Amino acid sequence: CGRGPGGCRGGRTDMALRCAASLAAGRQPRGPRREGAMRWSSAAKPSAVKINEKASREKILTLESMNPQVKAVEYAVRGPIVLKAGEIEKELRKGIKKPFTEVIKANIGDAHAMGQRPITFLRQVVALCTYPNLLDSPSFPEDAKKRARRILQGCGGNSLGSYTASQGINCIREDVASYIERRDGGVPADPDNIYLTTGASDGISAILKILISGGGKSRTGVMIPIPQYPLYSAAISELDAIQVNYYLDEENCWALNVNELRRALNEAKAYCNPKVLCIINPGNPTGQVQNRKCIEDVIHFAWEEKLFLLADEVYQDNVYSEGCQFHSFKKILYEMGPEYYNNVELASFHSTSKGYMGECGYRGGYMEVINLHPEIKGQLVKLLSVRLCPPVSGQAAMDIVVNPPVPGEESYAQFIKEKESVLNNLAKKAKLTEDMFNKIPGVHCNPLQGAMYAFPRIFIPSKAIEEAKAHKMAPDMFYCMKLLEETGICVVPGSGFGQREGTYHFRMTILPPVEKLKILLEKVKDFHIKFLEKYA
Repeated sequence: CGRGPGGCRGGRTDMALRCAASLAAGRQPRGPRREGAMRWSSAAKPSAVKINEKASREKILTLESMNPQVKAVEYAVRGPIVLKAGEIEKELRKGIKKPFTEVIKANIGDAHAMGQRPITFLRQVVALCTYPNLLDSPSFPEDAKKRARRILQGCGGNSLGSYTASQGINCIREDVASYIERRDGGVPADPDNIYLTTGASDGISAILKILISGGGKSRTGVMIPIPQYPLYSAAISELDAIQVNYYLDEENCWALNVNELRRALNEAKAYCNPKVLCIINPGNPTGQVQNRKCIEDVIHFAWEEKLFLLADEVYQDNVYSEGCQFHSFKKILYEMGPEYYNNVELASFHSTSKGYMGECGYRGGYMEVINLHPEIKGQLVKLLSVRLCPPVSGQAAMDIVVNPPVPGEESYAQFIKEKESVLNNLAKKAKLTEDMFNKIPGVHCNPLQGAMYAFPRIFIPSKAIEEAKAHKMAPDMFYCMKLLEETGICVVPGSGFGQREGTYHFRMTILPPVEKLKILLEKVKDFHIKFLEKYA
């Protein structure tokens, strides 16, 4: 601002204050005035002006003017049922009486929020990376310090606070490649095909973004399992792609049938260009573990139909049932021979959030993308560079998942004890949940072969279905809302994941401690029996 006449310290400041005061009093401002609207002066005190609400202009951003693709996005895991649970929690804190004393959020796979203890070694390494002065502390084991130093050497300025390459820290990508080779029995992995991501979700969204193109009947179709994890339907809606549903076989432990894939593909060709096939193994929300023959059939189908494969394998450590084993799509693809291995385009995803780690908050993950066209590889790196880099603490956490203590190292005994404790506990809870659900009349639960959820089928009487319609709710949403309001248990209705018409389910995590899980299951049992009695 200038000074003197016409400047901020001249007569205009006083005039602005007088105008503001006159407006506040409902009078017309006095003094010299130019044509047109009076200019706002930053010198006027905001409190001196009373804003006339009726005179305020229309908002630029409204439900009508917003991006319609964003408005179409739905994410059931944090949908209306969870918002209602939050409201009830606030009411409980205010002392409002309910038939329960707490809300049990069994809607999401957040292990630490449910009481699971962090893996000591992982936290030690991340702590050392975050505060390197601790490297001189005798309280930390040498194998943790060794990994922390290596990670820090890969960071600019030896600091976790610096940006990294968009693809992630190079030494961590090397560790991911080594992990994949060990996991898959020597199948080669190239660090240049590894992309560190903000959880697996970031990688899945990025790959879908680069795959989707065309318009009208040539618009990209994305084949997803039903039931599915709502990230997929949400990303497809946001990107204005075409969702192509294929149904898992509930009567056969949620198996994936290639004949069903073919049906879905052939029907979709009438209205879009299906070119992406998504597989979740182990399944979310269904918990099935695909056997080797099934994976071979899927790979052959993708090769035959020229489909880009997305393999969501974030639950690869979570396999519980006897006779079940995790097989990576990459490994089976390699073993099927060069005709497949050199041609089928495959993106595989993993994360720190699940498994035995449960480190959801670090948002660590990676994807391995093979057989990508060299020019597309450059486009993918460009796309990822827009978000600069994934969280560096999450990259460090991911490194410990793929580079844990080995026999002979100081921390190995404690690490393996903690890891096995978590996985054995989850296996016990998977069996407990299956058994207890199957004792409830009108409830059927398939074996929980893997992952960390139950997806039981529930019988809802026609009278309850009619009442749900009167409340403009899906029947299973009505059921889950009643369950929440009467027991404090928050689960997600099956309609949020997709299900065959006329069937109803809900998804519930098995993560609560065993004793709390037993109480939760007993409450569900009591509620369901009363629900049937009321609406029968």
